[in-house]
Amino acid sequence: MQNRRTMIKNTVASAAAIGASSLMPALSQKLSEEKKTFSTLKGNINHSVCSWCYQGISLEELCRFSKSIGIKGIDLCGPKDWDTLKKYGLDSPMCNGAELGLYDGFNDKKFHAKLIRQYSDMIPLVAKNGYTNLICFSGARRGISDEDGWNNCVEGLKQLLPLAEKHKVVLVMELLNSKIDHKDYQCDHTAWGVELCKRLGSENFKLLYDIYHMQIDEGDVIRTITDNHEYIAHYHTGGVPGRNEIDDTQELYYPAIMKAIAATGFKGYVAQEFVPKNPDKLASLKKAIQICDV
Repeated sequence: MQNRRTMIKNTVASAAAIGASSLMPALSQKLSEEKKTFSTLKGNINHSVCSWCYQGISLEELCRFSKSIGIKGIDLCGPKDWDTLKKYGLDSPMCNGAELGLYDGFNDKKFHAKLIRQYSDMIPLVAKNGYTNLICFSGARRGISDEDGWNNCVEGLKQLLPLAEKHKVVLVMELLNSKIDHKDYQCDHTAWGVELCKRLGSENFKLLYDIYHMQIDEGDVIRTITDNHEYIAHYHTGGVPGRNEIDDTQELYYPAIMKAIAATGFKGYVAQEFVPKNPDKLASLKKAIQICDV
């Protein structure tokens, strides 16, 4: 099983080999061009982008480019990255750094002690830096039933929720597909995550609805978002199949999905999380923002 980091290492190894210094002139010219040509965004969607998708491009350069086209945040960043984001006036809409990975999560009691210790350290740090959302994961089933998974997650997360509530931090569990990318992951359907939200009964626990993952495991994206939006704190995008560009090569029509998200009154972030096939990764990012800015 591969997590994001393993996948990206395999799919874009050649890009990672490009020296950062060789990218600087082209990126500087591109930034200058973007300032002249990119139209003002409509403001109905707060746009973010996941940095892990842009191997071979430094966080500094991604921040500069993102700022130039109206992106407001960089996703899946931890404490070591926050100074760079702040330098460019960018938010950290979905923080990370407390988790044990995708598969060792709150659904298994044997991980509770370490998870509670790490999240107890990270929650105040997230708040101190002015951020709100901190990612977490259910973990792999490993034979754990849905009922036991819910009960174990409730037991572990309830130990953290008073601290999260005190610091106004939201613990956000990501929905991931278990069909293709993350075999055996337990929080693999919206209904499972929503049931966990209901059992916890706190505004400081919500879901990260990854559109790519949920299209694979359940489909019916717009209806699901509309019916369950109160439990969703954040969205990720990605082309299906393949988690590539947001364009006409894939099966989802993102303008309609973005309109559905906006219609719920959602004020959080939608983050681009696709792995560009186009060698000009930043051009793909710009196009995705234009498509999703409804």
